[in-house]
Amino acid sequence: MSHPEITVAAVTERDGRFLVVEERIERRLVINQPAGHVEPGETLLEAVVREVREETAWLFTASALVGVYLWRHPGTGRSTKRFAFTGAVSDHREGQPLDTGIVRTHWLTPEQLRAHEPRLRSPLVLRCVHDYLSGSRQPLDAAAALDLGSALTVAAVGL
Repeated sequence: MSHPEITVAAVTERDGRFLVVEERIERRLVINQPAGHVEPGETLLEAVVREVREETAWLFTASALVGVYLWRHPGTGRSTKRFAFTGAVSDHREGQPLDTGIVRTHWLTPEQLRAHEPRLRSPLVLRCVHDYLSGSRQPLDAAAALDLGSALTVAAVGL
């Protein structure tokens, strides 16, 4: 059995709207939180800050861990372990080229996200928003300093 891919995601709300990206994945336009893989030598917190900047041109400052999620893609069977952080964005770099595949960014309400459900990259997009709105928060020190190796050993529950 292979290890799950370790990813990070940012759940950022402003005036009842959540920052999301519209990205092209295998010739399909999907909606996702700013998210991506953790690179070797990076902590989870460093990865989420980098991913948000690369995908949205915003600087992300994490304030809490929303949750840790394990999801298996029904088509490929690949598993992903996602560490979702919440926080604020600032210092938008207008005109910064966005990461490869990112078409544009949006600020969407939960209702708008639900309306786009068939286009969401995975069910984790709405799950993270739901958990955020339900008040799910854990201290940053629960996972922020983990790297790829230690993130693999963290259970999906019980952080």
